[in-house]
Amino acid sequence: MIQTLSVTEAARHFAEYINRVAYRGECFVLVRGNKPVAELRPLPMGKRLAELPALLASLPHLAPEEATQFADDLDAARAELARAEVRDPWQS
Repeated sequence: MIQTLSVTEAARHFAEYINRVAYRGECFVLVRGNKPVAELRPLPMGKRLAELPALLASLPHLAPEEATQFADDLDAARAELARAEVRDPWQS
């Protein structure tokens, strides 16, 4: 839920509101003269590149026969694409 907050109140208790955003995930719309002027919200958090190996290791693995079938499917798709007629998508 997004809460409204006056700019004056935000300035007086800035650290408190930053902590609420950072640790509780709260969102605030800052208003000045009853008009919304800004939003205070957490940034979307992604994964760090250093976490990629662990993430990949945590994914489910294909059984050997599934991997073989997947490779065969890829080969068939590539062959089909090689036979497909190339046409200009901009041409009417």
